[in-house]
Amino acid sequence: MNDLSRKAVIAGIGATDFSKDSGRSELRLAAEAVRDALDDAGLTPADVDGLVSFTMDTNTEVAVARSVGIPSLRFFSRIHYGGGAACATVQQAAMAVATGVAEVVVAYRAFNERSGARYGQVNSTLAAQVNSSGTDNAFSYPHGLSTPASFVAMVAQRYMHVSGATGEDFGAVAVADRAHAANNPKAFFYGKPITLQDHQDSRWIAEPLRLLDCCQESDGGVALVVTTPERAKDLKQVPAVIAAAAQGSGPDQYIMTSYYRDGLTGLPEMGIVGDQLWRQSGLSPQDVQTAVLYDHFTPYVLMQLEELGFCDRGDAKNFVRDGIELGGRLPINTHGGQLGEAYIHGMNGIAEAVRQIRGTSCNQVDDVENVLVTAGTGVPTSGLVLTH
Repeated sequence: MNDLSRKAVIAGIGATDFSKDSGRSELRLAAEAVRDALDDAGLTPADVDGLVSFTMDTNTEVAVARSVGIPSLRFFSRIHYGGGAACATVQQAAMAVATGVAEVVVAYRAFNERSGARYGQVNSTLAAQVNSSGTDNAFSYPHGLSTPASFVAMVAQRYMHVSGATGEDFGAVAVADRAHAANNPKAFFYGKPITLQDHQDSRWIAEPLRLLDCCQESDGGVALVVTTPERAKDLKQVPAVIAAAAQGSGPDQYIMTSYYRDGLTGLPEMGIVGDQLWRQSGLSPQDVQTAVLYDHFTPYVLMQLEELGFCDRGDAKNFVRDGIELGGRLPINTHGGQLGEAYIHGMNGIAEAVRQIRGTSCNQVDDVENVLVTAGTGVPTSGLVLTH
């Protein structure tokens, strides 16, 4: 256990609607989500003294502060590496409130990722950047590896060869996510479950990934209010205690293209995060009742289960067959995940973990004590354990 463990809580969660065409600016989405989170916590903009987001977010902290009516800030921070930043924003906020740098910090993420810039499309300018990332991308783009799906397909193909996993095993994740989304009125795919046959019939995107192995492109925003346990006692909601928060980057780390590693079938950055989470929290995988595993692509959910210690290497294919839906051995992504609810760079998954702790999820797991949340994989990443 370390000095950060249980020194901060998530006291409020907020979100916009999730759509394919929001009709609003990204700044307005961010402001709506922040205000919603403050209302949920029973706080006002004047109570906020810190903001933290992703380097990829187009909304600066000062612009959000002006739009929401936050008069002044004592802390502001941004995390790099796309979806890998999700849980790290909460870690940064928790460190700020635990050390007294700030008292109420809001983490936010908002974008028009479907009606605006689409991350799933080829973006050749990424390889033309005059920086180290441009140099890294220049190794993959000329060979046709120019979308996230194509990046992941390389690793997934090797993982299937080594582990014996099949496309049907990847499909188990998609089916579970969509089953949960079908019961979530906030989910884009509310009322629209799929079968394994639907998954197998969906078109190839980058073999072995099918359309239903790939997350959505969404418009929307999510915000999370982090404060001290003492402050949370006077607020509206049951707080979700941050038992552990961690970041991790592994050997030979690239952004989605870490192809120079031995084996190519693991996510060592998530292993680094997991080791810290269990050590900080004093918990183990056996103490977790439900998990929100970053599901931008289904194969990485299986690999995360192995890295985090829920099963042995190569055994995730059997684990997902034994029950990852509500009522199973480890229900995952009970909000529907990024395949079923929305792709808000993992921030909506943290909100779902808070709901599980509160007991207010649309797909509530029985007797929840501890929830694991992970951020984007294939990149330097982060994770949380939330508890009562």
